[in-house]
Amino acid sequence: MAAQKKYHSAKRRKFINNTIVHIVLGVLACIWVFPILWVILTSFRAEQGSYVSTFFPKSYTIDNYIRLFTDTTILNFPKMFMNTLIIAIFSCIISAFYVLAVSYCLSRLRFKLRKPYMNMAMILGLFPGFMSMVAVYFILKAIGLTEGNLIRVALILCYSGGAGLGFQIAKGFFDTIPIAVDEAALLDGCTRWQIFSKITLPLSKPIIVYTVLTAFMSPWLDFIFARVICRANSDQFTVALGLWQMLDMEYIDSWYTCFAAGAVLISIPIAILFLIMQRFYVDGMSGAVKG
Repeated sequence: MAAQKKYHSAKRRKFINNTIVHIVLGVLACIWVFPILWVILTSFRAEQGSYVSTFFPKSYTIDNYIRLFTDTTILNFPKMFMNTLIIAIFSCIISAFYVLAVSYCLSRLRFKLRKPYMNMAMILGLFPGFMSMVAVYFILKAIGLTEGNLIRVALILCYSGGAGLGFQIAKGFFDTIPIAVDEAALLDGCTRWQIFSKITLPLSKPIIVYTVLTAFMSPWLDFIFARVICRANSDQFTVALGLWQMLDMEYIDSWYTCFAAGAVLISIPIAILFLIMQRFYVDGMSGAVKG
């Protein structure tokens, strides 16, 4: 009888704890979703201006989205969107390759200065990248990459050049793959490149998805480097610069709802990329070790 009473008491305590945890998580979820809901509602708001007295719009319209792609007299949003997409795609491909290649080398190969390099990368990672933006700008200017269409090349170099320093997470994943897989492949006559491209990468789909997503989001959402390098070249502006310009005192009254519509649109490529790649979030290690 005492044991049964103790069991019911423990079960009731567990129920109360779970209820409290779920209530707290529900409140946090509401707090997190609230700004997103506000931006979406504002993007469909028919009233112009940045200040309104109600949370829900009094009337709804899709003209804000239409205007983004039709009214290019002041802010050419389609051009900004394409600039950002081109920069983000190329930066993503190059950065993902750099990160995965450096991570594999540091995980599998043993060479001089390996540990000093990892320590140096760890220390450099403590400093934000924009601390070097002035020096980077003058270097790019000296080699002629700050004018015209070469600005895109400059931004791609900025976003992907130092990507190899972010190897820590991918290296930790590669360390979990048994070394016996590499040894068996070496005995079968594979080169290091074949092991990396045909064995290690197919077994590392989760970390590839993570690397690709982070490599795409960084240039897609960046403002600081784009602002420094693009300067007044409005035809090379990225989406972040365009959205910031919509909040200028000169445009905020007429473009504020379009700003909210643009904020919604820039989330679509990231969502599509995640939906396409989420099916690769599976662990490919089962049956990988050669017997």
